[in-house]
Amino acid sequence: MMGRMRAVVQRVDGASVVVDGETVGEISGEGLCVLVGVTHEDTGETAERLARKLWSLRVLQDERSCSDTGAPLLVISQFTLYGDARKGRRPTWNAAAPGAVAEPLVDEVVARLRALGATVETGRFGAQMRVSLTNDGPFTVLIEV
Repeated sequence: MMGRMRAVVQRVDGASVVVDGETVGEISGEGLCVLVGVTHEDTGETAERLARKLWSLRVLQDERSCSDTGAPLLVISQFTLYGDARKGRRPTWNAAAPGAVAEPLVDEVVARLRALGATVETGRFGAQMRVSLTNDGPFTVLIEV
């Protein structure tokens, strides 16, 4: 079965991630803040497809993409994108891949973006992160590849 890597993409005018009081990733100006969720069936091929999609997604000003403008991306792993709250009041996380699977695939998305020429900042996998951003629009889309 083909994976369904998930990403919440926000067009931003600056974004940052802080862990234990330290800024670990930051972009300024126009760019994308991308929350990435990985499920059990995702593979390196899924990560490559997501990276290509993010690089060429025409959601910046004047319908341009990061590849058109050189705009940076802040990529943050977010297992909660696979939370399921359909039953009861407490979400389950069964669809989210475990860290040993998810971390290398999120790293692969980042590596593929950088190979395409992107400037990419990241959060810290598994850490308690504080994400700050200015959503420009507001503009937010959900992508599954």
